[in-house]
Amino acid sequence: MKRPQTVIVYLALICFISWNIITLLKNTEPAGNEVHASLGQESSLLQKVQDLERQVQAQVDVHNSLLQKLQWERQQIEKHILNINHKKLNRKITNGKGRPDIGEHLNGVNSSKIYIEKILFSDKEVVIPVLVIACNRVSVRKNLDQLIKIRPSASKFPIIVSQDCGHVPTAKVIQSYGSQVIHIQQPDLSEPQIPWSHRKWKGYYKISRHYKWALNQVFHKLKHTSVIIVEDDLDISPDFFEYFSALYPILKSDPTLWCISAWNDNGKENIIENNSELLYRTDFFPGLGWMLTNDLWNELGPKWPLTFWDDWLRHPDQRKGRSCIRPEISRTHTFGKIGVSKGQFFDKHLKFIKLNSKPVKFTKMDLSYLKKENFDKLFHEKVYSLPTVNWMDLKLNKVSGHTAVRIDYNDKKVFQTIAKSFGIMDDFKSGVPRTGVNGIVPFMFSGRRVYMAPPKDWTAYRKDWN
Repeated sequence: MKRPQTVIVYLALICFISWNIITLLKNTEPAGNEVHASLGQESSLLQKVQDLERQVQAQVDVHNSLLQKLQWERQQIEKHILNINHKKLNRKITNGKGRPDIGEHLNGVNSSKIYIEKILFSDKEVVIPVLVIACNRVSVRKNLDQLIKIRPSASKFPIIVSQDCGHVPTAKVIQSYGSQVIHIQQPDLSEPQIPWSHRKWKGYYKISRHYKWALNQVFHKLKHTSVIIVEDDLDISPDFFEYFSALYPILKSDPTLWCISAWNDNGKENIIENNSELLYRTDFFPGLGWMLTNDLWNELGPKWPLTFWDDWLRHPDQRKGRSCIRPEISRTHTFGKIGVSKGQFFDKHLKFIKLNSKPVKFTKMDLSYLKKENFDKLFHEKVYSLPTVNWMDLKLNKVSGHTAVRIDYNDKKVFQTIAKSFGIMDDFKSGVPRTGVNGIVPFMFSGRRVYMAPPKDWTAYRKDWN
């Protein structure tokens, strides 16, 4: 009797276990399917996201291409409108007899053209940022305080401080100005790869790298059309912004100009005229507070040098016969004795440059005499109509009866001898003397205007005069 009962018990146990196994499999099978289904859905979703990302990127590329084409088309249209407006305004301004109905003649120059430029380049429309080049000098505060104090409009003249070096104390000073300035920091702080023979000039490599990065930010990222560049060790005059505002239209309209500078290399008080309104063209790139346009940067940026960017700009391959405008009395003054240049020229020259203190309303003046077609002819005729004097007689005060005279030079050594005698900078860069215009260097001596000039038939600078 026990055997059948035992069999029944075993059979019942087997059935119970089998039933639980079957139940377990049924319960776990859907879960496994859900996992597989979930993984499949996620994989499908990821694929869709990747496809969408590729489509969006393709659209971005298309839009960027279209934007570049639109910007180019806009520039062409603006040039076309400019030409049309020049013609229309010329017809309106003249009275049918070829004479202007408005304005006056300044130094024999018709003022109607500058009237046209003021209409076409209304200062209400133009934003001209100031780019402050900074590194590791906390004295940048002095420069920023002046810029913020005298700028007539924060929206028209935004201040962009570009900092190299990663110097934290200087960064804190800049950031303390909050929304009054835009602080950008040059990201590449690596040591530049330079030839062993140039190791003592490493700082100049870093400066050139910084300038290129900063100007790319201003023109390519922030999309400005012009900029005023100052370094962090410059004082500025009360009419600094007025000066650049007034000259912006001429820079934009005269293709023979490529910069407006606030600096006079021969601006020491004893050799300049006390005339804050006086401006000149110059073939020498002065720097130390200067304005350029995005068109020029588009030309120079792609071939920007690894070092000594200012001397590179002065080379004929870059200058291409173009000039800058500079003042008789500087609108900037450097207080930076300590720096990469290690005080070169500072104690003997730079600290004596006079900073203008008498504001001039340049935007109310007719400055069309500075355009090449007006300036060169009048300047040349004036200089070569003056009496020629011996430079030693002039130095010894043996010349009388003339308020303006000319000293002739015909070679480099003669020029340098005369320049040193009168306290003029005597060096050349790519054959161009500082402040030179068509080889002529103007200065003052004992209250008399003096023009140091090459022969009247002079045609070009000599690159071997360096």
